[in-house]
Amino acid sequence: MLMRTDPFRELDRLTQQFFGTNGTATRPAAMPMDAYRDGEEFVVQFDLPGVRPDSIDLDVERNVLTVRAERPATTDREYQVAERPRGVFSRQLFLGDSLDTERIRANFEAGVLTLRVPIAERAKPRKISITAESEPKEINA
Repeated sequence: MLMRTDPFRELDRLTQQFFGTNGTATRPAAMPMDAYRDGEEFVVQFDLPGVRPDSIDLDVERNVLTVRAERPATTDREYQVAERPRGVFSRQLFLGDSLDTERIRANFEAGVLTLRVPIAERAKPRKISITAESEPKEINA
């Protein structure tokens, strides 16, 4: 139902940890997520602590969901330690055809963005009725 799009994500995360780099508009920072099925819907949760809800942008184009958010950098402080990433965060997910992208619901609470994507009706299991043909008719020649 869901495919990850960034094969270099782990390398990028390690580079960020080693060099202490944060996301920019041209190279967004990683955005941790959990994804699971809950009954008749697919749930995706993104950790976005310290992000204002009005800085979050959600887009769906075809079956690609893009989540972008920003935690602004503060320049009026002299940090002794600065481990929390700042700047632009972005994540793209390819949603399978079995999900109904027209009915995605989003909620942001306590720094967690939760998206609920219903399973499409066409992807749900269904019974197929079988009809029996009537007995064959004899043909007199």
